[in-house]
Amino acid sequence: MIEKEQQYGILRTMTIVIGLILLAKLFMIQVINPSYKLRARNNVVKMRTEFPSRGLIFDRNGKVIVYNDPVYDIMVTAKQLKDIDTVKLCQLLELTQADFEERMGKVIEAKSPRKPVIFLRNITPVKFAKFHEHLYEFKGFSFDKKSIRRYPNGGAAHVLGYISEVNDREIEASDGYYKPGDYAGTIGLEKAYEEKLRGIKGIRYEVVDVFNNLQGSFNNGAEDIIPEAGTDLMSSLDIDLQIYGEALMKNKLGSVVAIEPSTGEVLAYVSSPGYDPNLLSGRYRGHNYSILSQDTLKPLYNRPVSAAYPPGSTFKPMMSLIAYQEGIKKPTDGYVCNGGYRIPGHTVGCHAHVPLQSGRDAIRFSCNAYYCDILSKMLSGKQYGSVEEAYKVWADYLDQFGFGKRLNIDVLSENTGNVPSVEYYNKIYGKNRWKASTVISLAIGQGEILATPLQMANEVAIIANRGYYYEPHLVKAEVKNDTARTTRFEKHIIKIDASLFEEVVLGMEDVFISGTGRGVFKEGFSQCGKTGTAENPHGKDHSLFVAFAPKDDPKIAIAVIVENAGFGSTYAAPIASLMMEKYVNDSISSDRIWIEEKMLKANLISHEDAK
Repeated sequence: MIEKEQQYGILRTMTIVIGLILLAKLFMIQVINPSYKLRARNNVVKMRTEFPSRGLIFDRNGKVIVYNDPVYDIMVTAKQLKDIDTVKLCQLLELTQADFEERMGKVIEAKSPRKPVIFLRNITPVKFAKFHEHLYEFKGFSFDKKSIRRYPNGGAAHVLGYISEVNDREIEASDGYYKPGDYAGTIGLEKAYEEKLRGIKGIRYEVVDVFNNLQGSFNNGAEDIIPEAGTDLMSSLDIDLQIYGEALMKNKLGSVVAIEPSTGEVLAYVSSPGYDPNLLSGRYRGHNYSILSQDTLKPLYNRPVSAAYPPGSTFKPMMSLIAYQEGIKKPTDGYVCNGGYRIPGHTVGCHAHVPLQSGRDAIRFSCNAYYCDILSKMLSGKQYGSVEEAYKVWADYLDQFGFGKRLNIDVLSENTGNVPSVEYYNKIYGKNRWKASTVISLAIGQGEILATPLQMANEVAIIANRGYYYEPHLVKAEVKNDTARTTRFEKHIIKIDASLFEEVVLGMEDVFISGTGRGVFKEGFSQCGKTGTAENPHGKDHSLFVAFAPKDDPKIAIAVIVENAGFGSTYAAPIASLMMEKYVNDSISSDRIWIEEKMLKANLISHEDAK
């Protein structure tokens, strides 16, 4: 009897559980998920990812320099394919039969028969509209609405960067945000600010019939998630100055970096040869990238931060400041060069010039012997205890000026340049077996020392500011919902008395008035600069120039490097002077148009460079 009651109890319990399951299922069908009823009427609910509008990029004056164009990707779900009229499909999408077969082959190879796979990318709205009218005829076909980037000025490619399809590593690292076929920033600001620019994806639930025709939104859109647009960026670039700089550097190898000294904002960032960033946006991105990557002139190479050169004589103003601060020389000290600086078994040559009356003259005439004398006396100075300790003091000043380290600009691939360490020289020559004469070429910016164009521009910005700098950066503000948010950058103060800068500034002004840069002197336009020639073991020397303007309350500091162009005064100085005048005065004076035309027309790329 007890056994029967137990059996009845188990049966009652099972009946209740089954009943509850059926009621829950009915509740799901009738209330929670009405799409079950829709499917019963040969309709289905599809989830579509809604891609947000990617953030725009503006120049410092509010001009749009990157915007979005709507495009459509045609998708195919292999499992749903049935009775395709390939002739009509090819006509609508403007494909050949061979194109269709190749693309369909890739769909099959994807081994995702139940998931939509990209068949054709980046269809324009006009072409898509024509196809969409007949979409119901092609079972298994669907679409995704996206956008591609457009660069209306066709310049600043190395700053702005581009976007490309994410790879497996990026998908894995995105915590589920990216899916195959998504796009993300690859280099430049597009990469550095990817998480800001991309926004947040949304989801739209749509009801379609058996012919894949849209019947409306599911549940009146109550379940949809609205995408959130990306953050806009206001860059620091002056796009007019940028394009002008690119024009001046056309048919030349090298870089231009211009900085607003008082803020660290980068005004122009030219890597030459460059390329039109529109080439790496859209359907033919892969093809164009292949061409650019095989170009022997390396248009994809980001010279302003990746290339490193001996700074040559552009290094000398900093050497003067170190000497004054350390008491090695006074600004009023003169010097007799006698054609060079002589050390046992070697002479560092110098061009002919009158005896120096002061440190100001040393900069004006770019006297090699004067600067070799500085380094020799510093490394031999008894106040430091040893050559090694003296060298460390000297190297610390270079570190303060930003040499031998990254300046943390907001683009990738920044090179540190090179300031050789004590350990390096101990390894090469042996401990206590090297001295000033061993490393004397460092005094004139040669030897093992290397600097990027960005570091050279930062050095001259420090001098323009009389002793401080802010980290160079390419974005002024992030703009979201009409609210701009700026980033505060740390002020780096150089441990050199501000009063010592004035003599150096006057010497750099003399460079234009009566020194090595006098060929681009402009009456009434206050400029301060320093020419440089960097030795190149692989060919003709590089032409260097650093400068700022005006002398008082500087608005622009600039570094120009023209590879294989000889003396700094020949090409780098005219380009720098023209860009400074263009920025400060908004035009080039009539008496200097001939210099502008000469620079615009100059073609310095040899057959050897182009191989």
